[in-house]
Amino acid sequence: METKIKIGLIGFGTVGEGLYQVLEKSPSVKAKVIQICVKNPEKKRSVNQSLFTTNVDELLNNSEINLIVELIDDADQAYHIVKQAMQKGKSVVSGNKKMIAYHIKELIQLQKENNVAMLYDASACGSIPVIRNLEEYYDNDLLNSITGILNGSSNYILTRIFNDGQAYSTALKKAQDLGFAESDPVFDVEGFDSLYKLIILTVHGFGTIVEPDEVLNYGISNISDFDIQYAKEKGYNIKLTAQVAKIDDKHITLYVLPRLVTPDKYIYGVEDEFNGVVIQGEAYDKQFMFGKGAGAHPTGASVLSDITARRHNYKYEYKKQKYFDIPEYSTNYSLKIYLRYSNELDFSHFDFEEISEKFTSKQNNYVIGTMKLGNLLKIKHLLPKLNVFIAYIGGSENTY
Repeated sequence: METKIKIGLIGFGTVGEGLYQVLEKSPSVKAKVIQICVKNPEKKRSVNQSLFTTNVDELLNNSEINLIVELIDDADQAYHIVKQAMQKGKSVVSGNKKMIAYHIKELIQLQKENNVAMLYDASACGSIPVIRNLEEYYDNDLLNSITGILNGSSNYILTRIFNDGQAYSTALKKAQDLGFAESDPVFDVEGFDSLYKLIILTVHGFGTIVEPDEVLNYGISNISDFDIQYAKEKGYNIKLTAQVAKIDDKHITLYVLPRLVTPDKYIYGVEDEFNGVVIQGEAYDKQFMFGKGAGAHPTGASVLSDITARRHNYKYEYKKQKYFDIPEYSTNYSLKIYLRYSNELDFSHFDFEEISEKFTSKQNNYVIGTMKLGNLLKIKHLLPKLNVFIAYIGGSENTY
């Protein structure tokens, strides 16, 4: 049964305005923006000013509106808006991955209690419909791992460094100029964006809810010319990747780390602002999904897809939580890593189980060895302060 969608739009930045324009030009979508909430009512816009308000309660209390589309950056504010909307019986579409990652358990319960839907395909991987595929196509317990490049900004930066020989600072500036990276790039380059997306994919892939603060995320801001030279000499590419994988039938592990990738892997050739996700299972081996992960139009396309899904009363069923035994999150897992360091004090923080290769020089040193993920997680907040660079090489699984 189709439902006429009447939208309360919160946020009218690049994505919000683009979505409005698409809806105006697409009457077949059968969705119309009724009211728009913005911070600055004085800003000149090419849209009827009568649609705008600065009072979000006007949207939440408008009985004509049956879908709230939330497209703002502030995760805390987004949470309060989304929660109120659902409690008032309104379904929600959101792209705020941080908000969802931290509150997904409560959001699932609110959906159930209020008989509404919370859709957020736009929160993970831009134009790639990963979440809905995990819900509908991979709705069984044969899934072994999800591995991917989930952040287009960091991938664009690494592409410029590797392919064009640009310095990290130059590549970052170019990503910012093109709108792929924010003026404060920490969210992207330190792996937080990838982490929040990984938390969401883990819920839909395995049914397991993990607190973001309990997962290792380490980014690319400390990458050096030495690391690039090492990777090229050994035939690797460097990609910032996120992974969730089964350790055994009862446990999974997840982390976000730069990875030394060989040419035979699917994600080796994923470049610029594109994302690539490899889904591996017991029966279907490996399947690869590829698409743009940064920019207004890819995100807008995902938002539009969620809106049209609500026309048909679609909602996530969270099938892995309903029908299967939910695996537990574990950090008792050995990672093989490359560690470049400049002094012994920095090196002393790393509790290696075994070191298979070691190189020393006046300026740079590196080791190849294995460490427990749990030991790396213990120094998660110290890592950005050390003059080191870490990259994952492998583990007991080969999932990408």
